[in-house]
Amino acid sequence: MNKTVAMMLSTAALAAAAGTATPKVKPVTIPLNDGRAIPQFGLGTYNSSVAEAKDALAVALKLGYRHVDTAHAYRNERGVGAAVKESGIPREEIWITSKLWPTDYDHGNAAESIDKMLERLGVDYIDLVYLHQPVGDYMAGWRGLEEAVKQGKIKSIGISNFDMDERAFDEIIAKAKIRPAIVQIELHPYAQRKAFREKCKKLGIAVEGWFPLGGTGGNATLFGDKTIKELAAKYKKSPAQIILRWHVQEGFSTIPGARNPDYIKENIEVYNFKLSEDDMKKIRGLDKEKRFFTSTLAEIQHFKDWNPGD
Repeated sequence: MNKTVAMMLSTAALAAAAGTATPKVKPVTIPLNDGRAIPQFGLGTYNSSVAEAKDALAVALKLGYRHVDTAHAYRNERGVGAAVKESGIPREEIWITSKLWPTDYDHGNAAESIDKMLERLGVDYIDLVYLHQPVGDYMAGWRGLEEAVKQGKIKSIGISNFDMDERAFDEIIAKAKIRPAIVQIELHPYAQRKAFREKCKKLGIAVEGWFPLGGTGGNATLFGDKTIKELAAKYKKSPAQIILRWHVQEGFSTIPGARNPDYIKENIEVYNFKLSEDDMKKIRGLDKEKRFFTSTLAEIQHFKDWNPGD
């Protein structure tokens, strides 16, 4: 199949999926410590271009997704905003998450960067903004997020990847005027992060998992796991659905990324079955604290010098 034909077929598939008339899934929410509630299941857009993010989100919204995760560093916020605008769904029914990059943390930079984020998304407020990485002047970045909450530009705030530096996590908790509502970490059956999750639970902070299926470097490993495959056969579901159902029953927010309309649909079809407690225990028993993102804190220090641009 040549590239042009493949692109045409992909576009046709997206259009067909987007033509679904009514949402397939009623959003389930998770309460946050700021009084708001985040839709538990969202669409991740990491590694998607502007056009890919727009097309994928258009399909997802038709299928009942009401939560999308983007970031300044993903450079696809404009696509996300366009899909939201063109969906015809009231803005208040769609939860938009984005993330502030370390080059935006410095005092004075955060306010301008948040305004640019609003402009790229084409909205007048963002439901949730994370500090994306635990490097750079993260306390100045946090103060910027707190100020944006006071101004009504952001509704909820959180921190992403700060499990890589619990000293930084603890500093934000100690000094925050507004406590983080949620943390985002790599989280899946092979890296269940039990100690860090328990720490967050005691602080009243919700947990959201990225790489819920292991990411491009780990999904084949998880999908090929003997226990996961046996459960998929037992429940007549895909390995991805078994893993995502585990996330749901554990009470995490989860944001699997997908651009293929069939996968977007498959991923969210996890609310029509339930894993038994014995089977949940089997998946809990798979924990190896094996992360698929293996960079160390020292190795991501350069993030504070890389500017994603506009």
